[in-house]
Amino acid sequence: RGEGGDNDNGINHSNVAIGNLAQDVSYLWRVIPVPVIAVMHGMCYGAGLQIGLGADIRITHETCKLSIMEAKWGLIPDMCASITLRELISIDVAKELTFTGRIIDGVEAKEIGLVTKCIRSGEDNDSHRNDTKNSESIQDELMEEALKLAKVMVQRSPDAIAAAKSLYQRTWIDSKEEQCLDLESKLQKKLLPSWNQFVASSKNFGLKLSYIKQKNLDV
Repeated sequence: RGEGGDNDNGINHSNVAIGNLAQDVSYLWRVIPVPVIAVMHGMCYGAGLQIGLGADIRITHETCKLSIMEAKWGLIPDMCASITLRELISIDVAKELTFTGRIIDGVEAKEIGLVTKCIRSGEDNDSHRNDTKNSESIQDELMEEALKLAKVMVQRSPDAIAAAKSLYQRTWIDSKEEQCLDLESKLQKKLLPSWNQFVASSKNFGLKLSYIKQKNLDV
């Protein structure tokens, strides 16, 4: 967790902000050099959805309701949606959801690529199970899945995670192939050789060494 000040992991808002405050609520998830996992449940409408779209990974439940609902208020989605949506779904689907404000469930959100993973409840004979399932138990189920994923990630080198996130954020859309390959090379040179890279490799041989503070990967 970045605290700012002298901590290299801190986020200086004035240095990375490129939009207004409402947009930065979603956008700044993208520049934090650690994985951001959004657990989405209940009703994620408008701003609630757009904040989640800025995360690296989104986990939801089949009962979750999601909507780009701004059209119902005579508005457009203006919290970084013009960046996040284009990375997740096709333009025609984005238009349909935006023009209509249609509410979709977690299953459809996964099918169209809006979320990374959708947790489904086990099948049973109770047709009202999803309507009556305790909200708290759904939250617990989603958090358990998110923590399980986070525990895998924390075993990896924090430098490699930060470098991979930076690489994808900077090259995924509309970047020339030469620029992508150049950035790959520069980031890899920052990782090789390094203590954290050695620690990550040693885990494959059963050694239990500790990572050190994340290094500066600016290139």
